[in-house]
Amino acid sequence: MRILVSGITGHMGHEVCALAKTGMRGAEVVGGIGLGDAAGLDVPVAQGFEAAGEVLAGVDADVIVDFSHHSWTEGLLAFACARKLPVVIATTGQTADERDIIIAAAEQIPIFFAANFSLGVALLAELAKKAAATMPDAEIEIIEKHHNRKLDAPSGTAIALANAVNEARGNTMHAVCGRSGQAKRQAGEIGISSVRMGNIVGEHEVLIGTANEIITLKHEAVNRALFAEGALAAAEFVAKLPAGSFGLYNMNDLAK
Repeated sequence: MRILVSGITGHMGHEVCALAKTGMRGAEVVGGIGLGDAAGLDVPVAQGFEAAGEVLAGVDADVIVDFSHHSWTEGLLAFACARKLPVVIATTGQTADERDIIIAAAEQIPIFFAANFSLGVALLAELAKKAAATMPDAEIEIIEKHHNRKLDAPSGTAIALANAVNEARGNTMHAVCGRSGQAKRQAGEIGISSVRMGNIVGEHEVLIGTANEIITLKHEAVNRALFAEGALAAAEFVAKLPAGSFGLYNMNDLAK
């Protein structure tokens, strides 16, 4: 499985390259797109998508794994559609317009798009849905913690967890991100609180509480390799899809 890594010069891009060198899932990084220092990378690296067409013209790839920034969405998918390459999008924080671009591109190529590439987080979402449905009157809060370099808040995973809970409640709830200056808690709220500190890889906690009891569900990522592993599994999944299997895929498809 030959991979192009979008965001190859970043932390997660390096994680993907490191795992590929171990032979995980038969992955081989054959090129990348990134900004800045590409020292130590023994593959061609284009400085942004404007240069990608020329720099990567002779590179034969099976799939693109994206760990860049959501602002690259349009360039990434234009490049992928032109080359008919499946894409694994492992970035978060997309705007409504960028999500529309993803949906439109999925009519031409397979796209694996998830807020979090951990199977454990997928399980957390299922447990949270079960608890929210079983305790229909319970209040729900989500606390997410990440390193101080993370650009978006709340995290895409926290939003996905809130959406899962809302679905379990028949789409009758709404998220409230932070409570500064707000009145008392209202019915139907899903509170989301964000912590940005040090080098926290990623923690997500869902609290389901009534006046008499509280259930706490928590997932903690102990290193970033977890997300690179999940992205490689997703890359293998879309790379092996039959020809013409366009559309959007996520962790639920991978877990089947």
